[in-house]
Amino acid sequence: MNSSKPYIIRALHEWISDNNCTPLVLVSSKHEDVQIPSGIEEDGKVVLNVSYGATQNLEIANEGILFDARFSGISQNLYIPVESILAIYARENGQGMMFGDQDKKPEPPDDKGQKIKLQKDKNTEASKSFLKVVK
Repeated sequence: MNSSKPYIIRALHEWISDNNCTPLVLVSSKHEDVQIPSGIEEDGKVVLNVSYGATQNLEIANEGILFDARFSGISQNLYIPVESILAIYARENGQGMMFGDQDKKPEPPDDKGQKIKLQKDKNTEASKSFLKVVK
């Protein structure tokens, strides 16, 4: 399955914008494919304004966020891979979402363990009936 992260980012961006707030993204500048102007990051992170008013040609794709923005009066082309986005939130009230480490994906359960758990659940349910026979 595709990652849900870009879909969530698009939805939150739209929700924040629809509520007349400023969408900001917290980005890990350590990611190798991040394309931002040098010198704007601090401690390996940078907060970027991704509002429609602060950007031009904004595109939130499944691979990342692409846009043009001005830094010190100079137009720059930025690319933020989805994997490097740590959070998206509203400047005005901080509402949004932080994302966990995407490199650590949970292992799927093995079939045998799942079957045993289901059998235990069925036995537990049968012994704890809450219905009473009414005559």
